[in-house]
Amino acid sequence: MSHFAVVAPPYPSHFQALQALAGELVERGHRVSFFHQPAAQRWLSDPRIGFVAVGHGRLADDHLEQTLRLAAIPTGPMHLRRLIDQLASTSAMLCACLPEALAAQQVDAMLCDQMEPAGALAAEAAGIPWISIACALPINREPGIPLPVMPFDYGQSRFKRRLYRGSTEVFDWLMQPLGRVLRQACREHGLVEREGLHDWLSPLAQISQTVPSFDFPRQALPAHFHAVGPLRVAAQQDAADWPLDPARPLVFASLGTLQGHRFELFSKISQACQALDVQLLIAHCGGLDHAQQAQLLQQGATFVTDFAPQQWAVRRADVVISHGGLNTVLDAIAAATPLLVMPIAFDQPGVAARVAYHRLGVALSRRASVSAIRSALAHLLREPLPRLTALQRELATAGGAAKAADIVEAALRSHQPIPAENSPCITT
Repeated sequence: MSHFAVVAPPYPSHFQALQALAGELVERGHRVSFFHQPAAQRWLSDPRIGFVAVGHGRLADDHLEQTLRLAAIPTGPMHLRRLIDQLASTSAMLCACLPEALAAQQVDAMLCDQMEPAGALAAEAAGIPWISIACALPINREPGIPLPVMPFDYGQSRFKRRLYRGSTEVFDWLMQPLGRVLRQACREHGLVEREGLHDWLSPLAQISQTVPSFDFPRQALPAHFHAVGPLRVAAQQDAADWPLDPARPLVFASLGTLQGHRFELFSKISQACQALDVQLLIAHCGGLDHAQQAQLLQQGATFVTDFAPQQWAVRRADVVISHGGLNTVLDAIAAATPLLVMPIAFDQPGVAARVAYHRLGVALSRRASVSAIRSALAHLLREPLPRLTALQRELATAGGAAKAADIVEAALRSHQPIPAENSPCITT
């Protein structure tokens, strides 16, 4: 069987999705190894999946911790520039170290997260086929579609299209440190120079854990773009044992691993839920201390915990409050649970815009008042959202990790583009 290398940004949500696909490939007899700086191994939990540490001595010992701290507070020009520089240094290390490591480990093919172009660059340098995986919103560019990191709603007016073009130019300017790294690595490996994330997408297969009906209307996705739905482990989580009151609505609030420290936002959510007399379960992912947890309980939260079984929580809840992390949003849609999305950074504004566009919930600023949060929750608890049920059905039949593994195996067998079964163009 084949040995697959996986390269992704060292974030828990990306490793979680790719680990589900890796596990499916292992079940089929393949060998799968993640390649990254040594500290990133912490995000792997499946002992069947290998880890190859690269870049010893090239990055500071606390490089990953610095990156995570910057990612947790990515707002403001100084923080954003430092984060981009940090990500560029990670890519530079991977570009330099991966080709030799891939040869030493006798890798047959690569699974490359769209958000880490060093994987695709190294694959091309080593002459290895690669498949692109969109763990976040797909970064495939198309005229008339805003970049996924932008908070814009969808429209085709002249003003909207100018806005999309202008914001893309700003994004490309901000990403110049990464562009310089990629151009230099191309020269060193004798490759055609390319500098943008979108320049490193697989010519064989591109796999997304979204589905067509969650995106804005598209017309120009490649024929080998496959929307397979969430990449998840098939095993169901056990139910939690919090003493919930079945007569009162339940709100589940989670801001993900990187943003779980945002006490002020959790505080406003708690006060809004208290005003509505609804139950609130907060999962802060280890971001709050005991005093902050106790304070949230006084302000209206019913239960406060570090981690909750997420798939159970989103099924049991009447509303999910999220920062707009794609994994949480897709889990909520799979449970047909309405969403209140309060985005913070990365592709979260784009996720929130799509939730609002498809009427799957409400999008609010993270700076929204208690009153605004209360009003949005009251609306979501009162009004049915029929689009949720339709999208739930689409997710249920998209194929997930098993479908993604089929595509990966087909690409490796044929070394030819693998066309999607249905048209890749998305319509309303």
